[in-house]
Amino acid sequence: MIKAKNIHKFYGDLEVLKGVDLHIKQGEVVSIVGPSGAGKTTLLQILGTLDKPLEEEKTSLIVNGIDVLKMNDNELSKFRNQNIGFIFQFHQLLPEFTALENVCIPAFIAKKSKEEAERDAKEILEFLGLSNRINHKPNELSGGEQQRVAVARALINKPTVIFADEPSGNLDSASAKKLHELFFTLREKFKQTFVIVTHNQELANMTDRKLEMKDGILKV
Repeated sequence: MIKAKNIHKFYGDLEVLKGVDLHIKQGEVVSIVGPSGAGKTTLLQILGTLDKPLEEEKTSLIVNGIDVLKMNDNELSKFRNQNIGFIFQFHQLLPEFTALENVCIPAFIAKKSKEEAERDAKEILEFLGLSNRINHKPNELSGGEQQRVAVARALINKPTVIFADEPSGNLDSASAKKLHELFFTLREKFKQTFVIVTHNQELANMTDRKLEMKDGILKV
């Protein structure tokens, strides 16, 4: 599913990632933990094709069988839209749109019809217990509901892998627990792979594997 080899990343003279190797199997739920500044989010962004590593002779990144480092920007954008979903600490919902409209956006980018996009969005929102909230805007939703809408948006194009960066970091403990349980329900239903950066030890301990990152090095 994901095979990363010799991943380095510099910001100026600062080496943030120091030759990371990682192999994640299809259907795994993997957490990445470690102190702030260890390189967790940078690694997640590279794995999710939002950023690029320093390309060296032995550097490679295979996602869903595709060598993403050989793609140009347009190819990467299309690949990302069709294969990858993202969930962030702050839901990043567009405030002027309803829950339904927010969820439909990636589907519209994928050139799905309005009818197909809304049908799929309603199905996912219903599965997530939000069928009675589809016409509400983000400021009319609770924090937990907003994050579930963000999860629905990540799922709309049926991606093979979901990358989550501190997904419950902005939620109260009850909402966080529900979100954590939801990830495993989604894995069982849709067979997706989850890679989760988190400081929440309860969530990290629930995952199939917990990987620790320190000073740009991943301990597997």
